[in-house]
Amino acid sequence: TEIAYMGCRTRVMANVHDPEREISNGRGNLSFTSINLPRLAIKANHNIDLFYEMLDKMVALTIDQLFDRFEIQARKCVRNYPFLMGQHVWIDSENLGWDDEVREVLKHGTLSVGFIGLAETLVALIGAHHGESERAQNLGLEIIGHMRDLCDAASKRTQMNVTLLATPAEGLSGRFVKIDREKYGVIPGVTDREYYTNSFHVPVYFPISAAKKIRTEAPYHALTNAGHISYVELDGDTTQNLEAFEKIVRLMKETGVGYGSINHPVDRDPVCGYNGVIGDTCPNCGRHEEDVRFERIRRITGYLVGTLDRFNNAKRAEESQRVKHGISK
Repeated sequence: TEIAYMGCRTRVMANVHDPEREISNGRGNLSFTSINLPRLAIKANHNIDLFYEMLDKMVALTIDQLFDRFEIQARKCVRNYPFLMGQHVWIDSENLGWDDEVREVLKHGTLSVGFIGLAETLVALIGAHHGESERAQNLGLEIIGHMRDLCDAASKRTQMNVTLLATPAEGLSGRFVKIDREKYGVIPGVTDREYYTNSFHVPVYFPISAAKKIRTEAPYHALTNAGHISYVELDGDTTQNLEAFEKIVRLMKETGVGYGSINHPVDRDPVCGYNGVIGDTCPNCGRHEEDVRFERIRRITGYLVGTLDRFNNAKRAEESQRVKHGISK
């Protein structure tokens, strides 16, 4: 009955270091490093065996890097973490003195391998992403399942919590694709947009029903034990169709979605106070927004925002290209 989620970034529950305390409180994610899957696929040039060979090396390198970072963190003393350790936020920190090393306490935390752009990876490897092709879906699940197996093996080997993260890709979505486009050119379906797709998501611009999107992404939630999210984008005021809203929530539950979101417009006219869906004019007072702009709440990665001004170009482009997901099966 314990909720184990902190957004799409961290899911802490299992504890290889101390199986008697598989809890979420008193612990956290120590660090995570994300792998650019599309780049490996581009370099593999449709050779899936070569892709896996490079993926194995990259996951191993990433895990080594996470443990290098852990060493830096673990050699610190309680006095270096005056809140987390000094105030006894972390498990067992109450047993440490001000100058004691925090290594054993930090072992309760997680070290996460993340990934970005599964959709573009599949296009680079076989010419279609998992929203388009059953073959691509099977390959996608195989790739992410393989990464999870490598993380689990590292956990067993080290007795540390090495986990797999569906990276939300707030900054990397644009940074990775920009670098790859400069190096490999414009590749249709891979590097031809301003962003790589968030983790295992079906691309935001791909027309797909809410039900099919949920069923396609749901199996990846069981594989990404460090954190994940799936969302559907609805058009209109969901309070006007509560039955459809409930169907989506129940489908998420039944298919195994761990953390799901239903995105829909939430607009407000600050002049008259109307809340609902607002187009060019306010349905309540009829005014346009030339003088005072309407407030429009939208979700960007895990954030609900009223403006995109503070987000990078990649996330703005992604938001502008999102399609609405119908309710049909």
